[in-house]
Amino acid sequence: MKKFILLFLMLMCMASVCLAQTCRDKNNMTVGKIESDGTVRNARNMKIGSIDGKTIRDARNMKVGSIDGKTIRDARNMKVGTIDSDGTVRDARNMKIGTVDRNGTVRDKSNMKIGSVSGVDPTYAAVLFFFDLL
Repeated sequence: MKKFILLFLMLMCMASVCLAQTCRDKNNMTVGKIESDGTVRNARNMKIGSIDGKTIRDARNMKVGSIDGKTIRDARNMKVGTIDSDGTVRDARNMKIGTVDRNGTVRDKSNMKIGSVSGVDPTYAAVLFFFDLL
């Protein structure tokens, strides 16, 4: 029974690593990751925040923003941007500032690749790359 429990725990640890999504810059260098529980870590594996459904928190677990549908808000509930269903990211004045493609490629307003986050909700990718909330 002990061997079974040990094997199960090892598999759970490996699975949790596999569920983390890596965020990369335009040169494919790791800049951070989003873990399956919403924890956001930088390239040095230090926790810089979390996204748990609708709430965006910093490393001290203080609320710094929220996600209301496709609208992204700061800690004072002021709209800082949106992400359209086609992946277009807009600022608070509704100006296009970039896109998040379905494959996770993040592009600036000039359509230049600035990073990638595959397998992550496009709204979370917008929070990480375009809005300095974490």
